[in-house]
Amino acid sequence: MNVFKTLLSAKADQGAGYLVLVDPDRWSTQDVDQFVDSINDSGADAIMVGSTLILGDEMNLKMKSIRDRSKLPVILFPGNINQLTPHVDAVFYISLISGRNPQYLIGDQVTGAPIVRQLGLEAISIAYMLVESGNVTTAAYMSGTQPLPRNKLEIAVAHAMAAEYLGFKMIYLEAGSGAKEAVPVEMVAAVSQNVDIPVIVGGGITRPDQAAAIVSAGASFIVTGNVLEREGNADIMAKFAGAIHRS
Repeated sequence: MNVFKTLLSAKADQGAGYLVLVDPDRWSTQDVDQFVDSINDSGADAIMVGSTLILGDEMNLKMKSIRDRSKLPVILFPGNINQLTPHVDAVFYISLISGRNPQYLIGDQVTGAPIVRQLGLEAISIAYMLVESGNVTTAAYMSGTQPLPRNKLEIAVAHAMAAEYLGFKMIYLEAGSGAKEAVPVEMVAAVSQNVDIPVIVGGGITRPDQAAAIVSAGASFIVTGNVLEREGNADIMAKFAGAIHRS
């Protein structure tokens, strides 16, 4: 399976793709199995698995369980190189280009490259851009970087164009886990209009109509995570999928 081509096909067939983020640290092994079953039936296009900060000791066991149970591509969304695992179909090979911390721009990427090769993982290069979201997110705090100002569209556009010229396969505009506000629609539109590579948008997206508006602005993929972890919210995935795919 070539996961990148699968994602592009989902976008081409449906207008945009829907990715569900699973944080293994937030689920027991039994509950994560049930959650994956719900994702399989939701209309989502792929599962992202990972977290900025993993505290539990059973991460690899949970990731293996997710991969074994999933009917969809499973993509690692690593917070650091310690999360690299063979129990995924591909890895988002992230460079945090919105910040200037060399560890997250290139340091971890160099250290992790031989591991990715040894594990035989498909690497999908991602230009990761944190966007100001109204509060300090875990990603911003742990990376020691300042998010892009949400009202400075030209700064976001310049970063995105640089990412495309550098050869990244995708751009990820991220408000952060548990963000108070999602990436502004105006920023999504400005970035999408100035690059020819797919734009992923995640963080702070809590309603299907909100996801549809972001797709209409030019996003190629929508990511939801925290909103699905609340009790009784698993069934909202199908509504997200429908809104994203109809847009």
